[in-house]
Amino acid sequence: MTDSDVRWLDPDQQRSWRALLVATTLLWSRLDDELRQRFNLSLAEYEILVRLSEADGQMRMARLADALAHSRSRVTHTVARMEKAGLVRRSTSPDDGRGILANLTERGRELLVRAAPVHVTGVREHLVDLVSEADFAAMGRVMNAVADDLVSAHPEVDIRGLPTS
Repeated sequence: MTDSDVRWLDPDQQRSWRALLVATTLLWSRLDDELRQRFNLSLAEYEILVRLSEADGQMRMARLADALAHSRSRVTHTVARMEKAGLVRRSTSPDDGRGILANLTERGRELLVRAAPVHVTGVREHLVDLVSEADFAAMGRVMNAVADDLVSAHPEVDIRGLPTS
């Protein structure tokens, strides 16, 4: 690709792009800090607890990684840490004996119940309540379009991490 083939961003697009980069970095950092300070729980660990909770307490590790859009090795390391803390446990899948399941423990569920209000309050204070409903809905449409486009490389998984079949 040559320089003349590139569709450069105009100044308004560049400002919006940079605002997205800075805002998402700061938002993830703030939400992570709030969970770490109150519960010694990272945002990634919180999201694993949420995903397991939404899946009736267990998911195959590969599906969990897809749902989080994280590498399998990253999820394996995070779940291993969480297992040491008693928040999850891993087991072999009874379906095929090869797959590994991540299971939400009672301790993990209790932590999620305590952490969820803090997290949701942070999401509201640092994002949702700062913009109009229309702007928030527009952001959701934009991010869904981006996710739909990027997840198309993985047709077996939809953007919520649920099997498409």
